[in-house]
Order: sequence, then C-alpha cells, then structure tokens
Amino acid sequence: MSTPVDDPAPLDDPLSRERTHLAESRAALRAMRKDVESLDIRDVTANWVNAEVLARQIDERIKALADLSDTPLFFGRLDYLHSPGADQAEGADGERFYIGRRHVHDHDGDPMVIDWRAPVSQPFYRASKKDPLDIALRRRFGYTRGDITAYEDEHLSDPAEATRTSKLLQQEIERPRVGPMRDIVATIQPEQDEIVRSGLGGTVCVQGGPGTGKTAVGLHRVAYLLYAHRERLARTGTLVIGPNRSFLHYIEQVLPALGELTVQQATVDDLVAQGIEVRGTDDAAAAVIKGDARMAEVLRRAVHSHVTMPTEPVVVVRGSRRWRVPAYELEDIVRELLDRGIRYGAAREALPQRIAHAVLVQMERSGEAPDDRVQDAVARNAAVKAAVKAIWPPVDPAKLVLRLLTDADFLAVHADGVLDEDEQKSILWAKPVRSVKSAKWSPADAVLIDETTDLVQRTHSLGHVVLDEAQDLSPMQYRAVGRRCTTGSATVLGDLAQGTTPWATRSWDEALTHLGKSDGVIEELTAGFRVPTDVITYASRLLPHIAPGLTPVASVRENPGFFALRPISGAAEVVAACEELLRNEGSTGLIAADARVPALAQALTAAGITYLAPGEETTAETRLTLVPASLAKGLEYDYVVLDEPQAVVDGEPDERTGLRRLYVALTRAVSGLIVTHAAPLPPQLAE
Repeated sequence: MSTPVDDPAPLDDPLSRERTHLAESRAALRAMRKDVESLDIRDVTANWVNAEVLARQIDERIKALADLSDTPLFFGRLDYLHSPGADQAEGADGERFYIGRRHVHDHDGDPMVIDWRAPVSQPFYRASKKDPLDIALRRRFGYTRGDITAYEDEHLSDPAEATRTSKLLQQEIERPRVGPMRDIVATIQPEQDEIVRSGLGGTVCVQGGPGTGKTAVGLHRVAYLLYAHRERLARTGTLVIGPNRSFLHYIEQVLPALGELTVQQATVDDLVAQGIEVRGTDDAAAAVIKGDARMAEVLRRAVHSHVTMPTEPVVVVRGSRRWRVPAYELEDIVRELLDRGIRYGAAREALPQRIAHAVLVQMERSGEAPDDRVQDAVARNAAVKAAVKAIWPPVDPAKLVLRLLTDADFLAVHADGVLDEDEQKSILWAKPVRSVKSAKWSPADAVLIDETTDLVQRTHSLGHVVLDEAQDLSPMQYRAVGRRCTTGSATVLGDLAQGTTPWATRSWDEALTHLGKSDGVIEELTAGFRVPTDVITYASRLLPHIAPGLTPVASVRENPGFFALRPISGAAEVVAACEELLRNEGSTGLIAADARVPALAQALTAAGITYLAPGEETTAETRLTLVPASLAKGLEYDYVVLDEPQAVVDGEPDERTGLRRLYVALTRAVSGLIVTHAAPLPPQLAE
C-alpha cells in the first residue's frame, strides 16, 4: 500500500508489520483473482467468437493472478522523501511503496504492491548513495519458503550512513539452484536495469560473459516491454528463441512467474522447418557454405530465373471485341515489377492486374467506360492466365532448393561469381533424390528453404524477438530470425567467447547487419553474478586463445567458491567427486565430452546414483544431471564436476572450437567446480 513514511506504527516491531502487510497483500491478490473468476460474460459478448476470445483472456488473467506460495509477493520497499511527481519545494510528505513481481491493490483500488516494471519502482534498482533519486530508505527482504524472515535497510539520503554491500542481495545471488531458471527481479543491477527498460523501438545486443545475467536480462526485458506496450505487443506478438529444447525448458518458467503467459518459445530449427522433415546432417564445410550470407544471392537469382520475358502478345476477347497487348508492352510491365524488388509471389499476383489495366486503357481510348469489375474480369481471362503462367510461373521453395543441391549445372549458373567451384561442390548432394518428401534435409537446408519462401511470400513479422546464445548462429540463420521482426525490434544475447559452431559469429556488428538491425545498440555486461571468482579466473585463462578482444568477467560475489583440480585414474573417482558435491545443498551437474557420457552413465548406475538429462527438472531426491558438453550452454548448476577437459577439446572439429566448448563447460558452476582428469590438461589452462 502507498503509506506515509512518517507512519509510527512499524517502529516497535518492523518485521511483524512487514509480515502483516505480506499477509494482507496475499489476501488482496486472492480477492483480485476471485473477482475475475466471478465475471459473467454472457450478456457482454455479441457472438460465440467474441465469447471465446474473452473467455481465453479471462482464463489468462486468472492464471496471471496465481499466488505462488514459495515466491515472495514483494521483495523490497521504497520510502520516498516526497510523493512522486509532487513539487519537492512544497515539502509534501513522502510515500511508501512495496516492490514486487506484479501489481496488487486492495478493494478500494489503492496499491499494496507495485509492479517492479512501474516507473515508481525504478529507484529500487538505480538509486545509490551518490544519486539517491529522492529515496529516504530502500529496504530489502529476506525470505524462507515465501515468508519474510529478515530485512535490510539503506538510508540513501542520510550522509552519515556509509555505503555497504547488501548481504541479503549477496545471499539471493548465491542461493542454491534447484529446478528451472528463476527470475532475478530482486537482484537486477543498475547496468542490467538500463537494458531491461530500453525502449521497444530499438534493437539491443548484449555481449555478456558467463554469469553476467544476459539471459535473465533478455527475459526481463520482454516482461518490461509487455508491461509498457501491452496492447501493441498483444497484436504483434513476442517470441523467445533459444539454442535447443533443453535450454527452453530450463527458462520456460521465468516469464510465467512474472505473470506473462503469452510469449512463444522456439528454436531456430522450429521456425524454419515448416512443411519439411529434417533428417539429415551436413559436414562442417557444407554447413559453413550453406550458412553463408552469399547463399541469399544465389537463391534470389534462382527464384527470379523463372521469369521469362514475353515474346508473344496477349489477346483478350470480350464479346465481339479483341484487345491486343503487344509483347514489348508486356515486357515493360515485367521489367517494372522486377525493378521494384517486391516479393516474387506478390509480383506474380500483380501481373494479371497490370495486364488487365493495359487492356482497360485501350477500352477507354475507344470510348468505353470500364470499371474495376471489368478489370478484375479481364485479369481472370484465360488468355491473361496463360500468359502469367508462361511469364511468371509459380515457384515451390523446397523444389527450387532441391534442384540447386542436386543439379550442378543449375547451381553453377546461379552461383557464378558468388561461390567458387569447390564451394559449389561442397554443397551438392552426392546421390540423386526423387522428391522433396524423400530428401534428407539438414538444418541448414531448412534455412535455405525458409529464405526462398520469404523471397516468394513475405514472412510474418512479430513485435519483438529475443534471440539467446546468438553467437552460434550462421549469417543465414540470422536472416531467418530477422525476417520474424522486420517491422519489430530484437534483443540479441550472447558471448563471442562461447561460440562453438564452425560459423560462429565474429563480431556483433556483423551479426546485427545479417539480422537486418545494423542500427542496433551493443551493450556489454562484465560483472559476474553467477560464477565464483576462483572458477571464472581459471576459465578466463582461455580467453586470449578464443576471444582476445573480450573483457574478462569480474565476479562481484563475496564467496570465492570452491575449486579443485583432481588427477584421477578412472570413472570411479569421477563418481566419488559427484557424491562429494551432492552432500551440499542444491544441484550438481556432471559435464563430459559427448563420447564419454555413456561410460559415465554406466558408472553412475553401478554406484546406485540416479541422474537426469539436461533440461529435466531436479527434485529433492535427484539433484544430479549428466550433461554432454554439447548441451551445457546456457545451463547452470550449484556444483559441477567437469570430466576430462582435453576430451572436451578433442570432441570438436578444431582446437579453437574445442577450447570455446571447454570455456562453456568450465563456467556452468554457481558455487563450486571439480575438474577431474586422467589425461594432461590442455596447455592453454597452464599458468
């Protein structure tokens, strides 16, 4: 509730008063939900369609008002020196606001909890002793299973109080990770808040090393944009794109916990594999060429090669009259459509109308007065249809890509001056394919088909897209994502040091250009909140070898964490390291080169230790996850055992990619890391 700051009631027992306010806020939230549940829409909807839409909206509102018993309803409090918006010279009394995950009001409509995204909440994240932003007191709350157990005050406008590190903030940052990723609304830092609250109109690219919170920042930016631009984004839609299904499962509860239920989630493969079945793979050389931005020009040429300049006139018969459009005039129409650069399909749809218009001009010159109905009839005339089919035939995107990949001559014509002979040979299929359905399409092929589809017919654009782990995308994949937000904006998240594909992004400027957002703003997060100091310091030894230009992450955690190197002689000692870490509270991940996972799985089973696959939710009984190194990106665990670093490096096609994969694996731990190795460590990890 908005409360006068000079209220003396809480002075005797502040903790009891805050607990009372929490109980009253929970009761108010239940009342808000009950009010929505009791709505009767029978007399306010015109038809069953409206009724269905309204019922769905009400259902989503009910879900958004759920009271999560283990989640604090509010996590902070702001006591303003003056009422926000009031003239400070008037000496107006200040107000008190409780800051939480969603807005809660009482039966009179007065706020009891303010949404963290509201402007009045912003000083909770931005205010400091240096710039108090008219805040007298900032209070943080400590919780245990949803109940307030502690509080901590900062008197920001009191010059006599020294600046100090918040212990509750540190405890929240270092709290054990069990289950999926959670929100960070209680711990957002000023530099993160600036990105979260950046406007909808601009694209933001966030470069952030391990543990800097870039994924959380991206998700919270979506939540903020939905708050600030709800009606617009309700029409245009929002989408979060992650690297794989395990990652999406890991983050899927963050937005619902903030009351946002309408955001779609997908991988790039999900977006582009529409209408075809992806069953094949490419070698690295072929995948790199197929993912190269030059393929867009090859596809454009191939699509427009279907257009044939007319050599015969079109003769339209209407009643006793014959109207003739000569070949040279048809050619002018075709060239004008080509020069406009509109989609192939849109131009094909426009062509019969252009021909019909030419006929109408002749009719008018002869003294007739045709209207739009006559033009439409001429456009549907058999002679016009036949001419359009001959001049501008339909193009099937999958069939066109199949022809490029199986017909060397066709590819050579359209790749001339774009791809050299060796590059063309690298993407040609060795065996002929009978049909689109029987083809073993690879993920890169699906992107080519998606590009071709967009050349024929414009891809639907969303209002905002979040692209996480973006450093692993090829230029053609960036183009595929960019097509989904041509009229919207994007949040691009990644770390150049963690690029583990042969086509990994070399610079964010280049990535934004391929995305079609060259005017995007690049921000860098360098403060590490997740990875302990000793762990990130060790992992950062690899940076000069994998990303020389990047600033190493500086951990801001007071707890240096646990770190150990363990020479071993067999899998039993890896299992023992897991058992050691499982004695601690929280989750444990065993990360290993993909080829070593089966043997380690057998060793764990033989020892009677149950384990999960990446993305599966940990429980009190099963807190160990066995993680192939190829799937570790974006995941985090309280404790990690990293098995055989050199095997992780050797599992990749080249050393640089292997070292980047190792960097990812080394930086998944939140509290402690044990590195086990029988083979020598990679020399890049030496002092």
